[in-house]
Amino acid sequence: MTASSHSDSVVVLFGATAGAYGAKLGSDERELILLVWQVVDLHSKKVGTLHKCLVKADNLELSDQCREVTGLTPEGLSKAEPLDRVLQQFSQLVSNDLKALGRSSYTFCTDGQLLIRQVLHPEASKKNLLLSDCFYSFYDLRKEFHNFYPNSAPVKDQTIQSMAEYTGFGIDETEEDFGVWQVKAMVTVIFHMLSDTCNHRFSEPETVKYKYETGPCSKSEAVDSETVIRARGLPWQSSDQDIARFFKGLNIAKGGVALCLNAQGRRNGEALVRFVNSEQRDLALERHKHHMGSRYIEVYKATGEEFLKIAGGTSNEVAQFLSKENQVIIRMRGLPFTATPEDVLGFLGPECSVTGGKEGLLFVKYPDGRPTGDAFVLFACEEYAQNALKKHKEILGKRYIELFRSTAAEVQQVLNRYMSTPLISTLPTPIIPVIPPQYTIAAGSVRDCVRLRGLPYTAGIDDILEFMGDATADIKPHGVHMVLNQQGRPSGDAFIQMKSSDRAFLVAQKCHKKMMKDRYVEVFQCSGEEMNFVLMGGTLNRSGLSPPPCLSPPAYAAFQTAAGTAVIPAEAAIYQSQALLPPTRSSQASAAAAAAAAAAAAATPAVTYYPTQAAQLYMNYTAYYPSPPVSPTTVGYITAPPAAVAAAASATHTPMLPQPGALVRMQGLPYNAGMKEILSFFQGYQYAPDDYNGLIQLNDQGRSVLQAPKEWVCL
Repeated sequence: MTASSHSDSVVVLFGATAGAYGAKLGSDERELILLVWQVVDLHSKKVGTLHKCLVKADNLELSDQCREVTGLTPEGLSKAEPLDRVLQQFSQLVSNDLKALGRSSYTFCTDGQLLIRQVLHPEASKKNLLLSDCFYSFYDLRKEFHNFYPNSAPVKDQTIQSMAEYTGFGIDETEEDFGVWQVKAMVTVIFHMLSDTCNHRFSEPETVKYKYETGPCSKSEAVDSETVIRARGLPWQSSDQDIARFFKGLNIAKGGVALCLNAQGRRNGEALVRFVNSEQRDLALERHKHHMGSRYIEVYKATGEEFLKIAGGTSNEVAQFLSKENQVIIRMRGLPFTATPEDVLGFLGPECSVTGGKEGLLFVKYPDGRPTGDAFVLFACEEYAQNALKKHKEILGKRYIELFRSTAAEVQQVLNRYMSTPLISTLPTPIIPVIPPQYTIAAGSVRDCVRLRGLPYTAGIDDILEFMGDATADIKPHGVHMVLNQQGRPSGDAFIQMKSSDRAFLVAQKCHKKMMKDRYVEVFQCSGEEMNFVLMGGTLNRSGLSPPPCLSPPAYAAFQTAAGTAVIPAEAAIYQSQALLPPTRSSQASAAAAAAAAAAAAATPAVTYYPTQAAQLYMNYTAYYPSPPVSPTTVGYITAPPAAVAAAASATHTPMLPQPGALVRMQGLPYNAGMKEILSFFQGYQYAPDDYNGLIQLNDQGRSVLQAPKEWVCL
């Protein structure tokens, strides 16, 4: 017996899970525990036997709502068969009923979309069960009813009872078992719609896509914002097929999965997914915090503009590469710059047949044609792709090659990123700090600091100063340090240096658990030493201090001065992103800051860069970075006018950038590389004429500051 979109019978199907019921069915990821069905002959208006079958879930714990509504108990369910057995029984019983009615094909008819899309398909996918074709098409009785009775309630507000009452049939829920009366009521509604006076035809069933279809997306394509979601918390190795499996039962648009990349071109655990319509998108939002393996995935609304920014492309080369549909895409990373298509095909071997040979390869290049070491490869089937993935970290030339599953959207994103990146990125105008060249952070045991924990991630320096209130007058100059995480985002922690331990104690007492925006913030008194430990990656909790993983106590002590302070030398000066700098509060304040800067320049040798963060001074550890220190007694940092730059240049021998200029950091240089090799590398580009002092080879102290074993800084 088969399921068909033009069937002569329908199987009225109803089900329940161990959790939520009604409009929230399937939203809590609970398992199916009940199936009730009955075959209806659409021509003779006869029915088969009504069947009710319990399903044994892996987790027999039932929600209070489930117990109350269904009347089922864990003891009763423990004697039932698991889902795979129940589905086998279902298929056999439906086949017998169809034979008895003289029919051969059928289509499901359900009360809404949820049972098929949000319960059966996701659960079968998680349990690796293969559903038969009949589960990929069904009639939504609510939609059929509303189409026939347009004056009835909206589809989302329809219920079995409301449909029965609208047609004049009363339902007594107490007369029948749960599930049985629902199926009987649905059959009654169907017969009413099939009556001679109504003569409704069931002809256009809902469909569930068998598999996700890949494909390119153009930036000129119109994408409805009501069809896009953002999934967050994905495993970094997840592919578009993994995401499609997470949303199994819902129809994703062709090429509708776009994996997001970070600034380094690596996946950041987020994806934008585009569905065929807003109804599917709304169902996807109900899967918020459902699980992919052991991880829960957050699902939020997104916009069509965001999707096109990630997935859209304009390159003809990319469009031609992706024009071969339903291909498996593999990304290769770390290729030698001299690698040719023949080298890549030889590396993959005959067991990994590339679609179209060389045409199935796409090398990623910079705008000037230089290779980046990345490439994308097309395979016609999953078997070839799996064989290729087995070569992950095998050697080509003298380098190991990384291979990952990829998507059409990732191809577009990587190409867009590299093609839009300038060869030598320019830096912002130099920043004059309103502080002396040497900046100190107290590192003693005096408890004159406070730690703020639980800050809103959107909180800035001004928010902290407002939170501190009158106590801002007792903050040391440049004594506010916000802690950023590895991605450079706020971690929710900050440290503040107060003028005395008494002031720190009063602030901790007054501000502890005070509200900032919609969160309460914990405030603890601590010492400068404890602050430095945390800023450099250590931990401070109830168990005491734990030093940073890469820092032993003797090494830490080696950086202490006799006065108990850690000094950042002027040699460690680097540029700071303007995004991290606090805005100037007023024009008057800007003028005052400029005057202060001029006075400082006259008194001491000035530099036009801001000293590096303290955490970078001591060790090669990147878990935490303190932000630029800020004090309420200063107005921040102002762009240096050309005259001020010139004055600073004449007052110090510190290497400076020309105006305008750019700073280039070179990593991975051979240890024997000299000035001649570097100048040859930059042949064709303009650098400071006759001033080779612009090439600064870092000494040992500078290396520890910039955390790079082999690098030059070019000015």
